[in-house]
Amino acid sequence: MTDRPGFPPAADPDAPDPEATAPARRGRRWLRWAALGAAVLVLAAGGTAWWLYEQLDGNIKTDTDTARELARYESERPVAAVAGARNILVIGSDTRGGGNGEYGEDNGTQRSDTAILLHLAADRRSATAVSLPRDLMAEIPRCRKPDGAHSEAQFAPFNRAFEVAGTACTIRTVERLTGIRVDHHVIVDFTGFKKLVDAVDGVEVCLRSPIDDRKAHLRLPAGPQTLRGEKALGFVRARYSMGNGSDTDRMGRQQEFLGSLVKKMQSDGVLLNPVRLYPVLDAATSSLTTDAGLDTLRKLYDLVREVRGIPAGGVQFMTVPRRPYAYNSDRDELVEPDARRLFDALRNDRTVSVVKQIRTDDGGPAGGEESPGPSAGPGTPSTRPPRSPQPSAEPTYEGTTAEQDVCK
Repeated sequence: MTDRPGFPPAADPDAPDPEATAPARRGRRWLRWAALGAAVLVLAAGGTAWWLYEQLDGNIKTDTDTARELARYESERPVAAVAGARNILVIGSDTRGGGNGEYGEDNGTQRSDTAILLHLAADRRSATAVSLPRDLMAEIPRCRKPDGAHSEAQFAPFNRAFEVAGTACTIRTVERLTGIRVDHHVIVDFTGFKKLVDAVDGVEVCLRSPIDDRKAHLRLPAGPQTLRGEKALGFVRARYSMGNGSDTDRMGRQQEFLGSLVKKMQSDGVLLNPVRLYPVLDAATSSLTTDAGLDTLRKLYDLVREVRGIPAGGVQFMTVPRRPYAYNSDRDELVEPDARRLFDALRNDRTVSVVKQIRTDDGGPAGGEESPGPSAGPGTPSTRPPRSPQPSAEPTYEGTTAEQDVCK
């Protein structure tokens, strides 16, 4: 049919219906916008993830000086006995520099407030953390100081190594003391500890008696409670107002606290939940100094993946067998051959078991301390005394596990 003048053009029967094609066009536009939006979200998520990764990665400080210094003494260091097993020295630094000035005057030195040798079994089915008393008498080798001078070899309290010559000297002292190769080291300061505890929303403890410690700025009632931030730090640092005032007693509380921390992270699924894991990693890395083997987020995350399958009962905390030093009861010495058996077991990746620490209502060890030998006063001898401690029949390793209920 032809078009007539004055009338609209005749409809082409083969042409598509405009009303029918309109929804299709709108659908195609919607798909294009959806695809564009998805692309933007993917790019934004990827950019955010990369930014978060870079921030966490940048938090970690690498300790290259220690590696260089240890390389000078490689020939005297012990070799790894079991492939796959790893030994990590965790040092709690009580330096007053940086953001830690509120805990005391910064005199330019650093001290090792806590030292823990963490052994990860080759099959990653167990982890054993051994606390080394800061006042444990040990053979400290001649070490290079930060200013380039050398300290003299000495028989002195263990934490003197860190105070005088830093991390490398501490590692060499630990290796001489234990015969165990230290594969990695981690240094954590006060601020990092508080952030980590807050990131998991506090850690539960159970007190048999109230605490009022002015030095630690800590006042707590008896009974179960959740500690965060300053109170958590005060609890693990408090010494003279709790128990028998010994560093060994304080280490027992630290071990129970760390066990409760590990249990909380495992039971709450923190290690398996990226959303909850991020603040924990941020807190853990913000005040962390490590060797090059652990100085990236990827390396730390790989370590977390290796250990997150360890059951709570397989995460153990103990103190090296010790007793009051015969010539100064304010110092400690190893109990042999118990200590040697423990070090041999860890070096050869053999299973070590612990028994629950038994404490009195005031927090001190039941039965009291072993009677100290004659005291030489506040000073410490410069050489090892000619004393051979009597060996015990069977070694007893007191400690706890992450599975243990803190209120039992």
